[in-house]
Amino acid sequence: MKRLILAVFGLSTLVGLAFYMSRPGPPPAPPAEPATESAPSQPNENPQPAGPVAAKTRQSRRVVDESVDSKQEPRAAVASTGARSADAAAFNYAIDALVSTQTGYEQKRAIWKQLRDAGKLDLAIAELERRAADDPRSAADQAALGQAYFQKCGAIQDVREQAILAMQADKVFDTALNLDPYNWDARFDKAAAMSHWPASLNKGQEVIDSFQTLIQQQETQPPQPQFAKSYIRLGDQYQKSGNLDFANQVWQRGAALFPDNEELKGKLTATPQPAP
Repeated sequence: MKRLILAVFGLSTLVGLAFYMSRPGPPPAPPAEPATESAPSQPNENPQPAGPVAAKTRQSRRVVDESVDSKQEPRAAVASTGARSADAAAFNYAIDALVSTQTGYEQKRAIWKQLRDAGKLDLAIAELERRAADDPRSAADQAALGQAYFQKCGAIQDVREQAILAMQADKVFDTALNLDPYNWDARFDKAAAMSHWPASLNKGQEVIDSFQTLIQQQETQPPQPQFAKSYIRLGDQYQKSGNLDFANQVWQRGAALFPDNEELKGKLTATPQPAP
C-alpha cells in the first residue's frame, strides 16, 4: 500500500512538472516608474567593459600577449643561433691555426688539447679531411690531418683502431713531405709517432734518420723554440738503442743552441756524462 502511494505521488509530480514547463510564460512587466531619489551607487574601482567594447578589449589583450610571446621566442632563437655561430667561428679559427705555419708547436698542442677535451676530434678530422680533399697540394693541410689522426689515436683504447689511425697518420705525413720536404710538423710528428711503434717493426733506425734530417734542415734556418725537441727526441732514440754517448752528444748540441730549454738541461743532468 505504501509503494502504491509513493508511485501515485511520483506520477503526479511528473505530470505537474510537465504542465509547468509547457505553459506560456507571464506577460512582460510594464516598465517601472523612475524613482525620484536613489542612493548614490558606489564607483567600480575596476570597471569591466561590456558588449562589443569588452570583445574588442579581450581581442586587444590577446594580440598584445601574442605579440609579447612572438618577441620572446625569436629572441631565444636568436640567442641560440648566436651561440652556435660563435662556437662554429671558434672551431674554424682553431682549424685555421692548426694549418698555419705561423702557429708555434706548443700553441698547436694546446689547441689539440682543447679540441680533445671538448670532444671535437672527430669534427676536426672531418674538417681537415674536407680541406685536404679540396686542396690536395697543401702540405700544411696534410700535416694537420696527420696530427689529427695521431691525436685520435691517443684518445682511444681499441688497439686495432689505434693501429689503423697510426698507419693513416704515417701515410698522410708522407704525402705532406712529398709536397714539402721542409714541413717541420710533418717530419717531426712522423718520426715521433714511429718512435712509439713496437720494436718488432724495426723502425728504430728510420726514426734516427728522420730526426737527423730534421736537425740538418733546422740548422739552416733561424732557430725556433720547437727545434729543441728534435735534439731531445733524437737523443732519446739513441738512448733507447743503447748508444748513450751519441745521446749525450746530441743533447749537448741542443743545449748549446737552446740554453734556456729546461728539458735538455734535465737530460744532461740525469744521465752520466763521458769523462773529458
